[in-house]
Amino acid sequence: MTVKYPVSSSRVRGTWALAVSVLALAACSRPPAAQEPLRAVKVVDVGRSAFQTEPEFSADVKARVESRVGFRVAGKVTRREVELGQHVQAGQVLAQLDPQDYRLAAEAARAQQAAALTNRDLAQADLGRYRELRAQNFISGAELERRESTYKSAQAQLEQAQAQTRSQGNQASYTTLVADAPGVVTAVEAEPGQVVAAGATVVRIAQDGARDVVFAVPEDEVRQIPVGSPVTVRGWVGGQTLEGKVREVAASADPVTRTYGVKVAIDAATAPALGATVYARPKALSRSGTPVLKLPTSALREDAGATAVWVLDRATMTVRSQRVQVDTADGNEAVVTSGLAPGATVVVAGVHVLSPGQKVTLYQDKASAAAANAAGTARTASVPAPAAPASGAAR
Repeated sequence: MTVKYPVSSSRVRGTWALAVSVLALAACSRPPAAQEPLRAVKVVDVGRSAFQTEPEFSADVKARVESRVGFRVAGKVTRREVELGQHVQAGQVLAQLDPQDYRLAAEAARAQQAAALTNRDLAQADLGRYRELRAQNFISGAELERRESTYKSAQAQLEQAQAQTRSQGNQASYTTLVADAPGVVTAVEAEPGQVVAAGATVVRIAQDGARDVVFAVPEDEVRQIPVGSPVTVRGWVGGQTLEGKVREVAASADPVTRTYGVKVAIDAATAPALGATVYARPKALSRSGTPVLKLPTSALREDAGATAVWVLDRATMTVRSQRVQVDTADGNEAVVTSGLAPGATVVVAGVHVLSPGQKVTLYQDKASAAAANAAGTARTASVPAPAAPASGAAR
């Protein structure tokens, strides 16, 4: 006989609550983290190679002498006779001021000269008469001396008036601005109707003659360019190549760019057009042919404010971070001066998704992988199949 015991309702409810709790905890628990895939990277073996490129600076062709021409007197510009880019000759009129006030001043000076001449002549005549009276003892010697002093004063006033007349005549002539030397107008800074001060620039003229190639270099390189060192100049248009020598190096840096200006003297007969853009290659900065360690720029990354690369350990196929010092660039490659030794294997692609100690595999493009698979299939097909066992053989 089977005896059935009654089950209490509180026990049933407790069992159900425990089951629901277990299911809820199982649903809320996090799934296990997926294992990071094995990343394929491109690498390169570091080795020494010759430096290829030469430092090249953008430069301008300028005249060795460029004059800022202006009037020697102030006044209102009435006309301008030249235009930008025009070639002028020595003595050619460039601009004209209103000369009316200076002509009136010259006329006043001439009138004063005439008055001074009259006073001098009168003093001279009086002196002659008093000398005759002194010879006859009709006057004292002191009176004659006074007349001589009056004559000398009148003579000095006449000379002063003559100098003033010449000065005012020059002032009137200064209202016409002329070119001092032949050249090309490179800038126009005043227009008709404008009132200019004495000495203010009206036009700028690049004088004919010697030409300079002017470019700027940074502070860390300016000391390597001595005066007299050779420089190769390449034209931006046409590729014409000229040879020149450093004529001048600026003693102080530009206040805005903080660079130093360098002037290279070139032959004026073969120089490019004034203002043309050219490229200058200082021979003193050339490193062509020097053996250096170079890496593609894609291998570089930032590590806590420093430049670093990933170095591959081929034995474990893991990567480690290595800080390096970059000196300059050679085309699209970076020149490394410290931190790496020849023979090291460096990751050059995928550097921003790696972490220290991460295992990687070498990347193969589709063509290389297909060729490798084809070679493997060919080797498998060339192996002969095993012979079938003879009939009745023991198994």
